[in-house]
Order: sequence, then C-alpha cells, then structure tokens
Amino acid sequence: MNILEYENYQEKVLHGNPLFPYITYPCSIPLDFPNVPLHWHDEMELIYIKKGIGTITVDFKSYTVTAGTIALIIPGQLHSIEQHEQDRMEYENIIFHPGILISKKTDTSYTELLAPLLSGALSVPLLYTPGTPHYSEIAACIDANDEISRTNPAGYQFYIKSQLFMLFFILVGKCRLKEPPKKDYKSLEKMKLILKYIENHYMDKITIADVAGEVELSQSHFMKYFKNTMGTSFIDYLNDYRLTMAQRLLVSSESQILDIAAEVGFENLSYFNRTFKKHFHMTPREYRRQYAKQE
Repeated sequence: MNILEYENYQEKVLHGNPLFPYITYPCSIPLDFPNVPLHWHDEMELIYIKKGIGTITVDFKSYTVTAGTIALIIPGQLHSIEQHEQDRMEYENIIFHPGILISKKTDTSYTELLAPLLSGALSVPLLYTPGTPHYSEIAACIDANDEISRTNPAGYQFYIKSQLFMLFFILVGKCRLKEPPKKDYKSLEKMKLILKYIENHYMDKITIADVAGEVELSQSHFMKYFKNTMGTSFIDYLNDYRLTMAQRLLVSSESQILDIAAEVGFENLSYFNRTFKKHFHMTPREYRRQYAKQE
C-alpha cells in the first residue's frame, strides 16, 4: 500500500475519474487514523481544516492548524498530518493533478506562472487563515467546488477547473511572496528518496545498508543524517510507519492480526504486539475492538 492508497482508504466522496484527477474526501484524526506519515507525491493538495486542532508538517517545519485554516501543498513537498496532543481534527483533503490546468499548447499561464510555482521559483504562502487578506476569496473557490461536487451536473469539470484557475489567480496575483523561502533542497531530495523507498518496501525486510545505498551514504553517515533530519532513528521511524499501516488494516479489513503483522513487515507476531501496544497503549485486538465501537 503506497501513501496515496493509504490516504484514499478513507475516501468517502470521489469526484471524477482517472481522466479528471480531482479528488475530495473528509478525514478525522484520530478517529479515522492517528496520522498520515511524512510523504510526497506529484499531485497538488489542499488541506482544509473543518473542526478542531491538528499538526501539519511541511518540509520538516511543523504548524499547529485550527478550524478554517487552508494549507496548500505543492507537488514534491514533504508533508504529514498528525494529531495535536489529545485534540481531534476534522479536515477535508483535496488532491488534484496540476496537469488538468495545463493546455495542450503551452501558453504563458504555464510558463510564467504555474511552472515557476511548481518548481519553487515563484512562492506563495503555505497557510491561509480566517481573517487574513484574501482568505475569504480563497475559501470561496474551494467551497464552490465542494458544492457542485455534491451533484456533479453535466459540465461540472469546467466549473471545477474555473474555480481552480480563480484560486491560482488569487494566489499568484495577490498572495505571491517577494522572495522564495530558503530551503536545503539537497537534503530534501535525499530524504524524499529515503521516504519513497520506505513507502515502497516497508512490507519487506529492510536493512540500513539497503537504504543507505539508495542515497549513496555509508551506514554510519546515513544513521546520523536520518537522526539529525528526522529527530528519530531510522529503525524507530520504520517501525512507526509500519504500525500506522497496520492500524489502518486493523480497522478497514477483517484480516487476521498475524496476517496484518506480516503484511506490514513484522516477521514476529510477539514483537509486533509489543511494539503496537507501546505505540498505541493497547493491543492490536483491543484497538480493533475500540474502533468498531466508535463506528
């Protein structure tokens, strides 16, 4: 299961099809899942907080977000969504491919605006909160697409695209930052390779040597780099990632716990049970039972 499959496990409203990649679905943390692990993808993502408080991390920087906040995630940005302390958060996830806004024949809207935005040469703010300049205009575009997506009348694709064009007109025309924020692109690209490797191989037996080789580092340098960048050891991060995937399977499938443990990369059931209980403060069986009650 890759990260988008993991996210889409909670999808309740699907808009369009592969020929029109615009998807919206509501999520709740921690009721649906405890977190969305750090990941990246080629789609653009809008995270629209509806209720509560949560934490969003983008390119290693964390932000506490509250109801009304809209976060714009540019393709390729590393991001995660997590529970804030004991708070709950309901949010809307909107994922679309920027390709739906690109004409077959290249024009200046792409070369002068969209392409620089996607590459980082042109920057806009990450977060938009109620009461700040242009927030109401930005929220109106998203709300309008939500409303038409309830019925998807003939030609709804034109309407959705028109609102996205309006959204980017507001972002680029009114919210553009004078200078792009400074980033350590070399470190970001290295970490993206590591996280993509975990995403694709977490169910397999992974050694530090395997991952270190992916980014051409010695094992000792890799372990130091990972700890300094992520604030945790590689093994702890890998186990947490596997546990998050296991948690989704526990509440979304009827598979045996032994099979789930094996599917997410734990070869030993006893070790899986101990690690899961340490992380979630309850056994996998108790977790499954509690979630079923909440449903």
